[in-house]
Amino acid sequence: MTNSTYTMTGGPTVARMGYGAMQLAGPRVWGPPADRGEAIAVLRTAVELGVDHIDTADFYGPHVVNEILREALAPFSGDLTIVTKVGSVRDENGGWPHARSPEQLRDQVHSNLRTLGVDALDVVNLRVGGGADGHSTVPGSIAEPFGALAEMRAEGLIRHLGVSVVDAEQVAEARAIAPIVTVQNWYNVAHRGDEELIASLAEQGISYVPFWPLGGFSPLQSGVLDAVAARLGQTPNAVALTWLLQRSPNVLLIPGTSKEAHLRENVAAAELELPADAVAELDAIG
Repeated sequence: MTNSTYTMTGGPTVARMGYGAMQLAGPRVWGPPADRGEAIAVLRTAVELGVDHIDTADFYGPHVVNEILREALAPFSGDLTIVTKVGSVRDENGGWPHARSPEQLRDQVHSNLRTLGVDALDVVNLRVGGGADGHSTVPGSIAEPFGALAEMRAEGLIRHLGVSVVDAEQVAEARAIAPIVTVQNWYNVAHRGDEELIASLAEQGISYVPFWPLGGFSPLQSGVLDAVAARLGQTPNAVALTWLLQRSPNVLLIPGTSKEAHLRENVAAAELELPADAVAELDAIG
């Protein structure tokens, strides 16, 4: 899978193994990292290893991660796709309150433009849900906030749009307003609520980006994953990532880390191939 890429309908072509930059901020995604030099090295190494899409947000830090990205990689190569997200801000306690009025979204887009130092944002995801656990979808119309982003796309501030933490109805509502190239939701070998959505998006040439690849496992599910990984001589994380890549060709990954060694392990997962018996065993725990 090393050279496996995906072309989004009307959007960029990227390697399926990307990088999520959230962990480059300080603890609880707040403030600067303990070692800014290492954070810069991680980003430069990621690009050297063939990563060509990076997930970020101006509310990581806040502002910190975008500023590190700019320091490490600007001027950004035309081959690099930077995906950011809007719809939340940070409060003084480090919380993540929603901020989705058209005015708030415009402020966030301009803040991302400033901190990244670019004239237009490659891809902007509208982050919608959250729920009690912070990761789940919440039903309801997204027409007003997504429409505001569509206006900014028409103005040339944004090249492509996506949505995050959304259900199938919200995806359909967004697509009726403007084209989307990506959906970012919680999905992994144990948390499989989006099976039908992933298949539908694949038919439409829309990428699906699962976050939290090891999140929400029961002890029993973790035990099965650990056993499969041990049998294959791999880490559970690598097996979980590889399972996702084998699930559907439109799945793109953005595993995050602040350590160069861990980054190399994550990228290497794109070269693995799980045997059929391991896939079947993992499929059964979902």
